[in-house]
Amino acid sequence: MEVDEFGFYNRLLDYSNILFLCHRNADPDAVGSAYTLAEAIGGVVGVVDGCNRVANMLINALEINVVADPDPSNYDFTVVVDTSTQAQLNDTKLTKYAVVDHHSTCSIKDDAEFYIHRCASSTAEIVFEIIKSMDAPVMRKSAMSLITGIITDTGNFKYASPQSFRTLAEIIETSGVEYGEVVDILASTPQDISMRIAVLKAAMRAQIQRVGEHIIAISTISSFGGTAAGILTHIGADVSFVGAEKDGVIRISGRARRTAIEDGVNMGQIMHDVSKVYGGTGGGHDGAAGLDVDGGDIQEILKSCMDMAVGILQRHKNV
Repeated sequence: MEVDEFGFYNRLLDYSNILFLCHRNADPDAVGSAYTLAEAIGGVVGVVDGCNRVANMLINALEINVVADPDPSNYDFTVVVDTSTQAQLNDTKLTKYAVVDHHSTCSIKDDAEFYIHRCASSTAEIVFEIIKSMDAPVMRKSAMSLITGIITDTGNFKYASPQSFRTLAEIIETSGVEYGEVVDILASTPQDISMRIAVLKAAMRAQIQRVGEHIIAISTISSFGGTAAGILTHIGADVSFVGAEKDGVIRISGRARRTAIEDGVNMGQIMHDVSKVYGGTGGGHDGAAGLDVDGGDIQEILKSCMDMAVGILQRHKNV
């Protein structure tokens, strides 16, 4: 059942001992949103299979308590935060749960008791609206968490909507947190040398295809696929897909520049459609998305992603 912000909060009042669960390799938008809800409503923050570097920095800086790999059966109710597919939870068994998510596609909401699904630039923006509907104050640490989530999920505002800026301004005004304080946390995030090596390998292995004025790149590495895909778009690609394989699971991360998005590319939809062909799951945003497939040929799946992007750009070119 889809509910509005106040309905979401009101229904949660029926439960105690709530788990606010984040997806694997949780990012600041997931952690910050879960933490804010847990602080305002009561409950604990749980993460599946760890957090990324920036989220870990946020957790340490704000001293956020996080439960690693929690069992939802130990809680009265679970709220799945910033997660669009069951695969993002490593197939963690869920019973009674709700969903708050912002991705362009969201299949995990289908079996939820209730949910909020908005195509916002970040889940943090939705969570802030939930807090407003409660007439609850935005505490300092929660405000910093939400601001961090907005900054990172919009790619430092590259994919931000006008509402993203309005929400950011309102959080700053109501909480008294200075924007620079959050920037300082982000600036202190260390650069992992393994990540830098992986990104360089992805660039060396990249295969490219040109469609008019657009360049599409595909590549493979063993880890840091999302980071590598983002770097490929920074150094010249308009659309990039980077694949990694671990324990028989193929994961493809995709990124797109604004110019490609304006010409019809929706990475979330591409990942969703390609994943279905191979019996996997996928989704995300217009400019950043991913898919998981259990087994298969990584090069074949990457080529399918590229072919779909090529088709979209060719159709736009011929319009």
